Formats: sequence, C-alpha cells, structure tokens
Amino acid sequence: MSEKKPLNIGLVGYGFMGRTHSNGYKRVNDFFPDLAHRPVLKAICARNEERRTAFAEQWGFESTESDWRELVKRDDIDAIDICTPNNSHAEIAIAAAEAGKMVLCEKPLARTAQESAPMVEAVEKAGVANTVWYNYRRVPAVTLAKQIVDSGKLGQIFHYRANFLQDWTISADLPQGGEGLWRLDVDAAGSGVTGDLLAHCIDTAIWLNGPITEVSAMTETFVKKRKHTITGKMQKVNIDDACAFLAKFRNGSLAIFESTRYARGHKALYTFEINGADGSLAWDLHDLHRLEYFDYDKEDSKTRGWRSIHVSDNGGEHPYMDKWWVPGLNIGYEHTFVNQFADFVQSLESHKKRPDNRRPDFRDALETQYICETVLDSAKTGRWKKVPKFKG
Repeated sequence: MSEKKPLNIGLVGYGFMGRTHSNGYKRVNDFFPDLAHRPVLKAICARNEERRTAFAEQWGFESTESDWRELVKRDDIDAIDICTPNNSHAEIAIAAAEAGKMVLCEKPLARTAQESAPMVEAVEKAGVANTVWYNYRRVPAVTLAKQIVDSGKLGQIFHYRANFLQDWTISADLPQGGEGLWRLDVDAAGSGVTGDLLAHCIDTAIWLNGPITEVSAMTETFVKKRKHTITGKMQKVNIDDACAFLAKFRNGSLAIFESTRYARGHKALYTFEINGADGSLAWDLHDLHRLEYFDYDKEDSKTRGWRSIHVSDNGGEHPYMDKWWVPGLNIGYEHTFVNQFADFVQSLESHKKRPDNRRPDFRDALETQYICETVLDSAKTGRWKKVPKFKG
C-alpha cells in the first residue's frame, strides 16, 4: 500500500462534538484503508488549559493552543474543525479560509443567515474544501432512503413529516449560558430547537425531497426566565423551547416538522416519513439501522404491506456497510462521523467544485440556515413566509 498523505487536523473545542469528530479521525483509516490521506491529530485548541491538556492526552493530539487565531496561523495545519458554540463559527471559519485551510464546521453553520453568507463567500473565494457535520445523511439507512427516492420507486411525493423530540430542559431550575448550557442562551446559540434540532430535520428533508419554498410556523418558550451561569442573574430566555411548522416543497409536496425539548420521556427521538404515490419510507433514530418501506405493488395486493429493511448487508447492497462488519451486525451514531469524514477525504481527489461526497457543504448549510430563519420569522408574524435564496 502506498504511503498516505498526512492531513493535519486543528480542532477547536473539546466538548461532545470534539469527541465524536476525534473518534472519526482516529478510526477512518482502519475501516476505509483505501483513502489517500491519513488524518493527523496535530493540535487541539481550547481556553481551559487543564481540560485541553487532558483532552490532548486522551485522544492523542500532538500539541495544544489556547487561541484559535494562533492555530489558524500555523503552517503545519491543513484543516480546521470547528466544534465551538454557534456564535464563534463565522469568525473562525472565515479566518481559516483566508489562511487557505480546509474547514469542517459543526451545525448549524452560524447563528443567522447574515453570519453564514460571508462564510460561504470566504470558502468559495479561497477555493478550500468545506463541509458541515449534518451527520445523519451518513446513517446507512438514511442514505438508502435517498437512493430509493432518487430511483423514483416512491413515485410522486405527496408528504414529508419529521420530528425531533427531547426532554432535557423541562426543569425551570436549569440555568442558561456558559459551558454545557450555551444552547439556552440566544447570544451564543442564535436560536433554540430550530437551529439545534430542526436544522438536522431540514437538512435531511431537502437532501431527500428537494428545496423548501414556503413555511408557516409557531414557537413557544415555556420557561420565560432562567438564571444565567455567567452573570448569576435571572434573565429572559430568548430561545425557542418548541417549534412546529408547515412547509411546501418545490416539487409540490407538503410537510410537517416538529421539535421540542419538552417531550417528557424522549431523549433524542428523530423520525421522518415520506409518502409517495407508489410507496412510503419511514426512519427512526432509535432504531437507526432499519428503514421501513411500503411498496404499493400493483401486481400483487395480497402481499402488499410495510417491510422492515435491516440495513446491514455488506456486499454493496447497503451504503457504507461493506466497510464495517459482517451482514446482520449494526453500526451506530459514532460511525456516521467516520463515514462522513471518509467521504470528505475521498472528495479531495475530485476536480469538481462541489463533489457530492463532500456535501453538505457551506452553501448547502446556508440553505438550511435560510429556512430556519424564515421559520422563526413566520412564528413572530403568524404568516406564511417564502424562503429567500442566497444571491452570492
């Protein structure tokens, strides 16, 4: 086997996403041995010296930095991976692109479309490879759903419905802001469930079913005030605790989306269903290796019905599974990041500006950002709103 080209990673942030991405970097060559590049955990950047040092030792990073600006300046860094709160995504990504670094960014792209658009312009002007970690596209069952939709087996699509339900913010005693709870602080997060959870649902939906053109939404903030971790004061909560919206797709189909952090008993219930003239699909994150499929067999009504596809065959029938275990054995959440990074590395060999295996890229994520922003605007006005397009 020829010597692999090193791909030096500079990771910004050591939280939950920092761990998932680091795991992906460490495992990708083990399961995708034909990749031309080998990720090198070159540097981890974070402000807390004790924790970043411990993270570096645990995951095998060669060095540490306390300031992302210094990380971006380094000549030995090829790619910057942004795993920070949403309010710092834009500044880091733009600086990284201007320094000629590849950029991998956690979702959502930024807090707002206004922040996100210059990020797209920066990476495209610099011509650097870029991607956003909407990892559910790389669940083999979801990728199979994409293949089935694209094949035309479902016929004309009529309906798309999705929800993402959690219950971790019900307690009014839970503070907002600071490390671990920045998602409840609008200044750090930009929005609540819309930018955090529905962004995943929207990205999957437009990948599977095409652009969303109009929305009508409602939101609610159930706990109006929370103590702020940094100030110690009770402050107004400005993020959305729950959001539901209707949508129209360009292809004429209708959609219902719902997300909340107040669905007692649900920790991460993400589901979607697609209904077409000739068939339907359904998927559930809690049973992520299965895809439910209804084939409206016109020839044999006696056996017509839903089937459960166990997406684990490794002979090329099912996406990604030839890289993993023997048929019948599952892969999980963490493997989606390995799959996505493997696709990203493979895309570096392409001469296309936006190779499919690199997507969703920043431009795709900006489309999701516009939809999220239009949803929030619709909720404020109580009116149907058209989703704008990026003019860059």
